[in-house]
Amino acid sequence: MLKDPSTKYRPFPQIDLPDRQWPSRTITRAPRWLSTDMRDGNQALIDPMDSEKKQRFFDLLCKVGVKEIEVGFPSAGATEFDFIRGLVDNGRIPDGVMIQGLTQSRRDLIEKTFESMAGAKTACVHVYNAVSPAWRRIVFGMDKAEIRQIAIEGAKLLAEQAARFPETDWRFQYSPETFSTAELDFSLDVCEAVIEVLRPTPEKPLILNLPATVEAATPNIYADQIEWFCRHISDRESVVISLHTHNDRGTGVAAAELGLMAGADRVEGCLLGNGERTGNCDLVTVALNMYTQGVDPELDLSDIDAVVKTVEYCTNIPVHPRTAYAGDLVFTAFSGSHQDAIKKGFAAQAQRNDQFWDVPYLPIDPADLGRSYEAVIRVNSQSGKGGVAWVLEQDKGLKLPKRMQADFSRHVQAMADRTSRELNAADIWGAFEAAYHLDGEGRFTLVDYHESASPGGGAERRFAGRIGVDGQVRSVGGKGNGLLSSVLAALREELGVEMDIADYQEHAIGTGGDVQAAAYVEARTEDGRTVFGVGIDSDVATASVRALLSAANGLGSVAA
Repeated sequence: MLKDPSTKYRPFPQIDLPDRQWPSRTITRAPRWLSTDMRDGNQALIDPMDSEKKQRFFDLLCKVGVKEIEVGFPSAGATEFDFIRGLVDNGRIPDGVMIQGLTQSRRDLIEKTFESMAGAKTACVHVYNAVSPAWRRIVFGMDKAEIRQIAIEGAKLLAEQAARFPETDWRFQYSPETFSTAELDFSLDVCEAVIEVLRPTPEKPLILNLPATVEAATPNIYADQIEWFCRHISDRESVVISLHTHNDRGTGVAAAELGLMAGADRVEGCLLGNGERTGNCDLVTVALNMYTQGVDPELDLSDIDAVVKTVEYCTNIPVHPRTAYAGDLVFTAFSGSHQDAIKKGFAAQAQRNDQFWDVPYLPIDPADLGRSYEAVIRVNSQSGKGGVAWVLEQDKGLKLPKRMQADFSRHVQAMADRTSRELNAADIWGAFEAAYHLDGEGRFTLVDYHESASPGGGAERRFAGRIGVDGQVRSVGGKGNGLLSSVLAALREELGVEMDIADYQEHAIGTGGDVQAAAYVEARTEDGRTVFGVGIDSDVATASVRALLSAANGLGSVAA
């Protein structure tokens, strides 16, 4: 058993904000986005990205529409510095994209950071130092005044170094690292000191990043911290409040969303949540959460599989199949009840008069992310008739009657139990062909036939056909008030097959010159047995004849 936590862990203190406003707010517009995949994400990799992978990731971020990209820690070494210089010198930075470099608040590191990005049209230098009690006491052995002075010196160096390279439009970002575990009044005091040095304006604001460097409380606490800070910081119009959440408690996305509701302007994170320890905020999830609420995230995620493929290649970390929106299985239903609801939802969606998405179990249209509907429902031993029918409809265009769905699902269930694996579309089609004798293995096969009217001119119809019976061709004939009844008469009188039609349905498959017909028969015998048949042919009448023979194959009786 776990130990008594009250003897080892202190509960996080509540924020004194009785008139908090964020709970009644909603997110109505996209924030500014900053990707830190190439810095925070990269330093969390077992094998950091080389220049080729960093370039590929940078290009992906630009294609998706991220306008602010933290491209690295230029002073960390030659690999980082040279890559960033290459972006600038080789003209690889698109118009409208601002690169950003991170540095600790030290002269030599700040100078190196400016040198790496000098010449870029717009670039941001991001200076940070930790401010929380544990870091002050354990890591640095400094008091508040000394920590505050580090920030001030860093801000002075930003202004000094920017003057060396006037050809670049320099922007500045300051992070009171470990903000979420620091005293709010001290974080505010440090940030005010930085503002006093840099003198930001609404036209050229200072970015103040307020990170949950370690997620130590519930998301509502972080939202309270952000709202308190936004209320108390001076000259709010001249600062951009940025969020940088981590996922130590599993709620990095929620913290970012509530932080936006609390007044923040920008979200930092990684495309699919990579980052130190349990990861950074997942930008894809935040963006698509907005999208499902009718808010344009201003990021193009219409080809989610391409995003996943690139991220996996560059990070050498597989994306979990249950990752929100991006995982292989997030739009897949195995449960029979889920499959049935999704199938009905798609059918209802096609008949709706408005454009709004409303399909059970699917909060977003998979097609919006470049996913195909065929991947939505997959079949294993947990699946039901709705899922099986869906796969057949998507793969072959067959729209099985409801009772036939139940009949065929028994065959699929038996195959799934026997194989103990997921069944693909080819498996299901093979099972369908075998179950309804479309594979040529049945006792009865249609060779050819002729239908004619009664010689007397009445309503009676005559069927004359050649049917393969156990491999031997026999000529048979029957008459009735239509084609189906005359075929039934021929089966009964000459082949000993006793059955009556309980239900008949048909529909077209495809359109244009390649259209085919599918016919479905539900038949019953004198002793109460039910058997189903299906026929497919370019001619609807022939399809119906084949459907009757398919049902007869299910009975299997034949006269001597």
